[in-house]
Amino acid sequence: MSDLLAQVEAALAADGLLATTIDNFSPRQAQQQMSLAIADSLLNKHTLVCEAGTGTGKTFAYLLPALLANEKVIISTATKTLQDQLFQKDLPLIRRALKQDLHIALLKGRGNYLCRYRMEMAEFEKLNKRNQAWLQQIQRWSKRTKAGDISELEGIPEKAPVWAQVTSTTDNCRGAECPEYESCHVFKSRKQAHSADVLVINHYVLCADMLLRGAESGELLPSTEIMIIDEAHQLPEIASQFLGLRFSSSAILGLLQDAQVAYDKEAGDTPDFSKYCRRLELAMDKIVPSLGKGIAERGAYPDLYEQKGFEKAFDKLEKALGDLLSLLHELGGRGKLLEQIEQRCADLNDSLKRIDNNEATNQVAWYQLFGRRGFSFTLTPLNIDQAFQSYYQALPRTWVFASATLSVNNDFSHFCQQLGLSDYRSATWESPFDFKHSALLYVPETLGQPNSPDYTDTVVDAALPVLETSQGRAFMLFTSHKALQHAAKRLKKAKLPYPLLVQGDMPRGHLLAEFRKLGNAILLGTGSFWEGVDVRGQALSCVIIDKLPFASPLDPILAARIRYLRESGENPFSRYQLPQAVISLKQGAGRLIRDEKDYGLLMLCDPRLIDKPYGQTFLNSLPPMSKTRYQDTVARFFTYRTQLHEDMCAEGDINK
Repeated sequence: MSDLLAQVEAALAADGLLATTIDNFSPRQAQQQMSLAIADSLLNKHTLVCEAGTGTGKTFAYLLPALLANEKVIISTATKTLQDQLFQKDLPLIRRALKQDLHIALLKGRGNYLCRYRMEMAEFEKLNKRNQAWLQQIQRWSKRTKAGDISELEGIPEKAPVWAQVTSTTDNCRGAECPEYESCHVFKSRKQAHSADVLVINHYVLCADMLLRGAESGELLPSTEIMIIDEAHQLPEIASQFLGLRFSSSAILGLLQDAQVAYDKEAGDTPDFSKYCRRLELAMDKIVPSLGKGIAERGAYPDLYEQKGFEKAFDKLEKALGDLLSLLHELGGRGKLLEQIEQRCADLNDSLKRIDNNEATNQVAWYQLFGRRGFSFTLTPLNIDQAFQSYYQALPRTWVFASATLSVNNDFSHFCQQLGLSDYRSATWESPFDFKHSALLYVPETLGQPNSPDYTDTVVDAALPVLETSQGRAFMLFTSHKALQHAAKRLKKAKLPYPLLVQGDMPRGHLLAEFRKLGNAILLGTGSFWEGVDVRGQALSCVIIDKLPFASPLDPILAARIRYLRESGENPFSRYQLPQAVISLKQGAGRLIRDEKDYGLLMLCDPRLIDKPYGQTFLNSLPPMSKTRYQDTVARFFTYRTQLHEDMCAEGDINK
């Protein structure tokens, strides 16, 4: 590795391997600097925490030194979509440019792979006509797939119920006892992962390995010399979800479904078995109706006991679950399937008791309701720094944490404190895009206070002339679904001459495809539309954000975290709420300029940017755009940029 820096520098030069072998590759100074910094980290075995602005080309910046280092590498990213892009597109490009014959593998969570055994069992279950048709489609695909990755099969919705019938979970996997074990896609993918030179995973798989090693239950991932965490800003949140406990109605239904199959196969001589299962299902169905109609869909778990009927419904649920567990224990020794069901039932019983009896100050119990019968009770840790540090220290390797949004005002302490990182180096590279000339930040002069009842109306009123000026071509991003729906109604009444696309009307992927195809649409979104969305070109020329994205203090996890930090003598606002909101805003604003040819307007509708001292922290964390508070400046900006774009097209040099 001694000449690694020289190899990286040469490969990224104007006449280097990447420029001569990859179409449309152009050298970028920030990318070169980032890649050299990562190479230096690999050489000196130190942890690097780094932020690279949009357009830096951070994927190639970390892939190049990682592959040239000639050591085993794990790359973890936030989503399965990004994971597939790395594995199917980016890694093959770099490997081909470097003329390397490395073994590259992809590993996802077990729920992403077809389980042949459960697919066969699904034939004996009662499925409606649509699910039956989907099952037949899956069966045909199963004969030709090699990896068994369910993302290969298009046409079946990601949340279709049939997927639960043909994939396995940790609870219902039969492991080496399965008759299909030798052809198991999960087993094969894990075997390939351990022999790979470069392994691509997602943060959920990383957290699963952390959980297994922490419980001394084994390991999921192989030992490697290099660990690269891309989209690292999402890791603390995913880890806190993963390291918690969850008890849900869907887990009960899955248990009951598999319990009946196991009983029919291995027992069948205990008439009360079906009665006990039915009793548990009926008790489960009483939970949601036991709560008042005015109760929030999500809240602190202790709040449930303020509802008159909950305690009685809970006691019946707990007793029914305990009774089924006792019966399963009596059936012990009848077969492996029933033993598995007994363990699952015991785990559910333990989770329910631990959530209900939680008194720890560093974790929060909360609930969520889904429709008429769905619910979940969850126990979430408020900090994961100790758990992560145990994992981090036990695996001496070079760690690189990278993202476009890790710092707050060029300070990485918020992210690093969440993971307990202390001995690290940090670096930032600004986006190479010319934000000063290609983007304008607009904060309207006349807006009400964000907590006023008519605030969304004032946002829509301020946005209407902007949408006319931008000729649609806009994202309107909201901090709540309630505000989104209200704005959608107002915009429909306004009858703008541009198509209106609203989150929830169709799947996210379809919405984005339609937005790109139409070219002049207005898309209203929240949550998932704030990040991971890439729309290049003139179809997206305006991003409007209704409020600074502070999480709601009514959220049970945030409320518990605020109490915990306050009791620890810290300021919850400066320590957690403000930095989290800054990172979220950076993600939302990052939707605007995705290419060097792009231009557009970022409209932030929150007067706190100007009125509050902390507003400057947000502004300092955004790219260096020109700024205005006047609508006529917005109109001049679009007139100028549109004319400039047309002139470039006419001259045949859009890159000027």
